[in-house]
Parts: sequence; C-alpha cells; structure tokens
Amino acid sequence: MNFFEYRNEELYCEDVKISSIAEQVGTPVYIYSAKTLRRHYNVFKDAFVKTKPLICYSVKANSNIAVVSLFASMGAGADIVSGGELFRAIKAGIESKKIVYSGVGKTAEEIAYGLKEGILMFNVESIEELEAIDDIAGQMRVKAPVSIRVNPDIDPLTHPYISTGMKKNKFGIDVKYAKEAYNIARSKDNIKIVGIDMHIGSQLTELSPIVDALKRLYDLVSELIKAGINIRYIDIGGGLGITYKDEETVSLDKYAKAIETTLRNFQGKLVLEPGRLLVGNAGILVAKVLYRKSNERKRFMIVDAGMNDLIRPSFYDAYHEIVPVRKTQSKYVKQDVVGPICESGDFFAHDRSLPLLERGQLIALMSAGAYGFSMSSNYNSRKRAAEVLVNGKEYYVIRERETNEALIRGEKIPSFIKIRR
Repeated sequence: MNFFEYRNEELYCEDVKISSIAEQVGTPVYIYSAKTLRRHYNVFKDAFVKTKPLICYSVKANSNIAVVSLFASMGAGADIVSGGELFRAIKAGIESKKIVYSGVGKTAEEIAYGLKEGILMFNVESIEELEAIDDIAGQMRVKAPVSIRVNPDIDPLTHPYISTGMKKNKFGIDVKYAKEAYNIARSKDNIKIVGIDMHIGSQLTELSPIVDALKRLYDLVSELIKAGINIRYIDIGGGLGITYKDEETVSLDKYAKAIETTLRNFQGKLVLEPGRLLVGNAGILVAKVLYRKSNERKRFMIVDAGMNDLIRPSFYDAYHEIVPVRKTQSKYVKQDVVGPICESGDFFAHDRSLPLLERGQLIALMSAGAYGFSMSSNYNSRKRAAEVLVNGKEYYVIRERETNEALIRGEKIPSFIKIRR
C-alpha cells in the first residue's frame, strides 16, 4: 500500500498536491512519502514479531540520508556495499553495531573505515578478501568480525542482471567450498567469525527459491556449529519484489513463516536486508512534457526526465506505470515516452497507451522509490533531479537540484592548455 492517490482529478502524495511540488521545486523531481516508508517498515517488522530479527535497510536501494535517517529513527540497521554508504549510514544516525558490509570489491581504505567505526560484520565474498581483512585488522590491532557470504547456487527466477546466488554470478563463495573458507577464517589471528550470509537476487517474486537456498544454507550452518565454528548471525539478505505492473509478489506472512520454520532450531540472531520492498512503492518520479512528435510508425511523448534520472527501463527493460498528474479527458493512444538523452535507449515506455498530453503537463512514473535516484548519473552533463520527502501536509526538499557549478566541481584545466575567449 502507498499514499499516492487522486483527489478531484489531481494526484496527491499524502496531503500534498504533486503539481504544487513540481511548480515550486521544478522537474524532474523524485517525491517520497514518509507515511508509506513508515508503513512498509512496520508491516515488515510485524511479520517477524516472533523472531525479532535485526532489520538492516539496504542503503543502495535509496541512499538519501533523510530516507536512511527515517529508518534509523525506527530502529533499523543498514546493509552497505561501499565506504560512501557507510559514511551515509553513520551520518543518518545508524548505530555502527547495526551495520553489515557486503560487496565483492571492498578496498583497503573501506575495510579500515569499517573496522574503525566498529561495524557489526563484514560479509566476506572471497578468500583474498578474507586475507586482506585479516592483514588490515592486524595492522590496526583489532579483531575483524566476519561472516562469509555463501553462494547457494539457486536460480532466483528473476532478471539475470539482478540474480546473485548462482555459480555464474560474481557474488559469494560456492557452497561446496564454504566449509573450507570457514576453516581458513578460523586459522587467522585477526578474524572473529560471527555469522553466515546469503543473498540470491533482487525483485524476487517466488518463495520457493528463497526457501531452497535457506535450507541449503542452514544445512551448512548445522555442519559448521558441529565443527565448533561460532555462527551467531544468519544474514539471509533481502530481495523481495514489489508490484510494478501485475506481478504476484511473495506474501510477507508466508515468507516469515518459511524462515521461522527453517531456522526453528537456530539459537542466534536473524539478519534481514530489505530495500526495494520498503522504498520502491514509496516514491515517484515526476516529469514535464516538453514536446510531442509522430511519424508514420510512432508517436512520441518527449519529457524532461531521461535515462540518467531513471535508468531501470533502459537497463533492465523494467516497467513503471505512467500516469498523468492531473487526469484528463484526452483520448488514450499508443506512444513511446522518451527523454532528452542522445541515446535510442533513452525511454521509459514503448507503445504504452496513454492520454495525449499537452506541452507543460506533468506525468508521474510510479514505483520509482528504489534504484531510481541512487542509480542516476550526470550523463550528457545533465543536472541530477531534486528529491522531496512529504510528511502529511508538509514537504521537505531533501536534496537540492544540482547546479551547473556542481557538474564541474573537482575538475581542473591543466596549465598547458591555453583558453581562447
């Protein structure tokens, strides 16, 4: 459920008209609903009332510090994949002991940063990474808390670009060699084994792959515990899908019950990493119609947002519902919704039946709260969009629109180049 709805033919976010925000802040603009964020977090938390897991919000889904801070205020931890996300999480008020650090390419500086901040654990994804963490922890004279990310080789039945739990994927250590990896970790002087981790993919809409992977993981956990290896945390990642179009999503109650049943004999703490599930349907991207054009084969609606603002349709061929911000009596016709980027892949929809809108009218791309702004770029030297958080009758600009000066911040023209005016 989300709090975007029409009232008197106008699209609202909670109690604020979308058109009012667009008029005052400009477009393109991301708009998030605080009420939806809170609701989604509480519904997720309530589903696990028996197990009381550590819920680590997956920062990569939407990394604005206001969004992260809202979850922090509700008791959430953070799942991070870079030093930058660690910085954001701490700035947002996440307790360091509630931060888990995943990712296949942690640098020496990032590892040291995590150790300095005293995070809960590193989810280790290779033996060489384990050795690097051991070396750095030794230099810092600390013990590094680690879990090993196990690749269970289960097909998550999702888009191949967001599948992470199969042998062909770069993530984790093959389940067949995980025991050996734990023995290596146990032999290291500066490593403290605290848990085990998995994450099989994103936008998961079927329960069976999750259960199969979890069973495979727990079989391994049982072996490790028998071998005297301390597993205090089982981190099963995140990845639950949301409805973009007509997907049948996984029931949270069934998901929670399956996990509770599979891990019923585990005495430690469960860690969960929801991201898209919490923020996906809590945000929209609002754009303005710039021009309309047509030829013998196609009709185009050209808007002021582009693939640099929301890359999911271009990257994954992902679907986002598109609606007019103000309902219209215009007839619906098939058209491509495209942006201003100089790429044929710059589109939001192909042959979508939409009303014939006039120049200056607004559209909303729904379910854009996850992997929207966080994947945006300055391609074509476009300024990144503003972000707004609505709370009841008030709204707050939580990221100013970029300026031209911001585009070239940090760039320098070397002295050997002579500028001619």
